[in-house]
Amino acid sequence: MSAVTTSAGDGPALRSALAEPTVDPPARWVAGVVLLNLAITSGWFGPIQVLLAEQAREIDPANKEALLGAVLFAGALVSTVANPVWGALSDRTRLRVGRRVPWAAGGVVGGALSLLLMSTVQSAPAMLLGWCGVQLTLNMGYAAVTASVPDQVPVARRGVVGGLVALAGTLGVLLGVAIADATGSIAQGYVVIAAVLVLLSLPYLLGSHDLALPEDHPREPFDLRGFVTAFWVSPREHPDFAWAWVTRFLVNLGNFIALSYFLYYLTDGLGFSDDEGSSRLLTLTTIYGATIIVSAVAVGAWSDRVGRRKVFVIASGLVVGLAAAILAVAQTWTATVVAAAVLGCGYGIYQAVDFALITQVLPDAEERAKDLGVINIAAALPQVFAPAIAAFVIIVVRAAGGSVATQGESWSLGYGLVYLTSFVACVLGSVLVTRIRSVP
Repeated sequence: MSAVTTSAGDGPALRSALAEPTVDPPARWVAGVVLLNLAITSGWFGPIQVLLAEQAREIDPANKEALLGAVLFAGALVSTVANPVWGALSDRTRLRVGRRVPWAAGGVVGGALSLLLMSTVQSAPAMLLGWCGVQLTLNMGYAAVTASVPDQVPVARRGVVGGLVALAGTLGVLLGVAIADATGSIAQGYVVIAAVLVLLSLPYLLGSHDLALPEDHPREPFDLRGFVTAFWVSPREHPDFAWAWVTRFLVNLGNFIALSYFLYYLTDGLGFSDDEGSSRLLTLTTIYGATIIVSAVAVGAWSDRVGRRKVFVIASGLVVGLAAAILAVAQTWTATVVAAAVLGCGYGIYQAVDFALITQVLPDAEERAKDLGVINIAAALPQVFAPAIAAFVIIVVRAAGGSVATQGESWSLGYGLVYLTSFVACVLGSVLVTRIRSVP
């Protein structure tokens, strides 16, 4: 944390909200950002990795893959719209407490209530609507806290902070999965995750050092048409922003294809029982998380030190693709363990450095949260397409009489094709990073 301390008497509150930050924020502020990201990520991935799959199996055992795919699809679709909209609204906020913290607080409260609602659902429609509520509210908090980084962290330190945020995201996955696995029921899992969300958000909400818009900043009347059209960022005028969007979409698509059906890959693809599959999923998630932690923090600092971003992002996509190829070709438990470590290493590098790269191609300081929201669509849309792609491949293979579930030592054609699709997306994303020109 020593790299993100501030000098006495000179902190983020002493400058304009629209100025490019030049002084490192206090370590306690960074800690608050990390904890809030940890909380939000646990609220997402405890359900995504475990609870939603278990709910789908409980509500409709015969069609659990399709139900899970529909729920994840709908929730990610909500996330795709909600993130940039909440971000744009926070950009326009003129409260004395700042632009970001009111929306972060609303996201935490709404997210906790939505998770509590998920603990009570007993039907497929209720499950789908409840998860859409979780996505809608948690994205409010995520849009706000994400924008606070370029608001308050100098460019030269964003690799370090990006690495710490990536660390928080990884620990959030581990925390969410651990809670879901350790609690006695699906309902208890949601309740505990909601309580953790509120508790871990307090350091940021109570000490955000948020920056308010200057009092003399023009107050433009709200125009719905202008508000909607502002979400279009012209690729012709901002080509690096456009290429950053495309590459983020592709690498995240590959990663989410790899993650979304991990539990079913273990049970249906590798042939483990439901209980053993859940236990081994926690092992894989721990390995995945540990390698993300090491790679994100180390490579984020390395990227700051050498002043380069693209080479790390290119390498990270290739490493994630390698993990998908291992899962596709070598369908054994040992190979899956290796793939989890490789996947974590690649995605850790990606999360730390790609975030720093993205903050350097934002078109306008006045609309940081909106533009980050548009970029975050490239992370949310893969959550829409990944389960749909995986479910489509598996359904087609099953309809054609191919192997999906393992029988003896047979190779699962369905999951092989799913993970080969992940490989192609990641490699293509890495290649296209070279089109970004303004960032070294």
